[in-house]
Amino acid sequence: MSRNRASREKTPAAVLMMQGTASDVGKSLITAALGRILKQDGYRVAPFKSQNMALNSYVTADGKEIGRAQGMQAEAVGITATSDMNPILLKPSGAMSAQIVVHGVPYSTLSAKDYRDKFLPEAKNTVLEALGRLRETYDVVLIEGAGSPAEINLKDRDIVNMNLAGWADAPVLLIADIDRGGVFAFLVGTLELLEPHERERVKGFIINKFRGDLSLLQSGLDWLEQRTGIPVLGVLPYLPELRIEAEDSVVLEGTSGRKREDNGKDLDIAVIRYPRISNFTDFDPLEDEPDTVVRYVTRAEELGTPDVILLPGTKNTAADLNFLREQGFPAAISYALRSGTHQLVGICGGYQMLGGKLLDPYAVESVEPGESEGLGYLPLSTVFLQQKTTVRVRGSLALEHPLKLQVAAVGCNPMEWPVEGYEIHMGTTTNHDPSSVRTLFTLIDSEERTVPEGWGTLDGQVWGTYMHGLFHNDELRRAWLDGIRAAKGLEILGKTFSAAELREEQFDRLADATRQSLNMSKIYEIMGL
Repeated sequence: MSRNRASREKTPAAVLMMQGTASDVGKSLITAALGRILKQDGYRVAPFKSQNMALNSYVTADGKEIGRAQGMQAEAVGITATSDMNPILLKPSGAMSAQIVVHGVPYSTLSAKDYRDKFLPEAKNTVLEALGRLRETYDVVLIEGAGSPAEINLKDRDIVNMNLAGWADAPVLLIADIDRGGVFAFLVGTLELLEPHERERVKGFIINKFRGDLSLLQSGLDWLEQRTGIPVLGVLPYLPELRIEAEDSVVLEGTSGRKREDNGKDLDIAVIRYPRISNFTDFDPLEDEPDTVVRYVTRAEELGTPDVILLPGTKNTAADLNFLREQGFPAAISYALRSGTHQLVGICGGYQMLGGKLLDPYAVESVEPGESEGLGYLPLSTVFLQQKTTVRVRGSLALEHPLKLQVAAVGCNPMEWPVEGYEIHMGTTTNHDPSSVRTLFTLIDSEERTVPEGWGTLDGQVWGTYMHGLFHNDELRRAWLDGIRAAKGLEILGKTFSAAELREEQFDRLADATRQSLNMSKIYEIMGL
């Protein structure tokens, strides 16, 4: 139920902005947590981030591409995500360039200099119009900044931190991550680099990811408030095993080759982490399974002989395929498949790699038009097009899907399993020998026609699909894993958990910890609620 909306039809929504002392300090999760609390307290709330840089993106119901964090935040507050919540998305495609996505549609691929000099001067209207529409619709808009507001070289053309706070007349909460160390230097240093009018917007500090006895931190908090005149609104605890997806692959740093909590788990799944990995959150539900360990590998010698090898999505298929060759992965994958690895699976860009050829006639992924050889496991070729496919999809397993044979022992009827997910890709893939492979899924398109999607070898050992979010389908995920268990002679587990229910539980866990740790009455006062 919306509070006081009728009494202020012409008053824009209240706004609050979360800025950070650096990237990856918790802005996205704290925005989601505050949104969940506001929703619980009866407000209609929407997230907003004017400019996001991420390869882990989200497809809205109307087929637009936005940053995954804003999609997650919209789900946390129980609303349908729209491109207004992230009107500008940057998807790095090279060391010095990025694809610019405006309101969910590719606009151009620009160098960092061209983006700054040519695009940013025109971006203000796009940002403010999107924010304005949200403020007309909701009671509260929670705005997330990017990186740090104290990047001196970027401030003159900022559209995502303090300039935006000024345009929206938004109070700012400054967030710092104590787990990194130097939290007081981060906070005070950031303030020192802000202009006086910018410092006036900072109404409170939030310290994130604290471990230990809070009383030992109190003297530092008192000093910080005395030094700056700004209140500490709370200290959030470190929440271990919080199962809400991360947006950036920075969370994978330092995980190469390492098994996560390998306490004698039965199934070993290796995800090859190439430099431009995207939408790696496809594999989050696999990490939550009780019998499965997921590890990310960047070097061929780390691969070994896992039960499953996953080739994830990528922003640049050809470049990451070159990375695989440079690292010696093709030989390592071939050896693994001969030596006990049960399946090689490609999702999106990884699916394209499984084919025989990659054709780039319009230089979509390369400096010049050209072609390259795929890994050759499936009789497919992919042509990269200038138009991007972004769509939510639904359907079921195809009649000849190998999984239907694998789950016979489980006692399930896979004909009853609905499958849904989303696609984000620039290429179109053609099968040149349908008799040598099986189709995987039968999808229903926007005109309610059935279309085949995904291909696999006749024995089911190698398969690929454009469908992101595949493993969030509970019945399919668990039956697939149980099919591998059966092939290893292990007992079948059956249903273990619901990905959707787990997600809701984790949103509530995050909100509860935030409500208990922050001065919410003061935050409501800052917002004018």
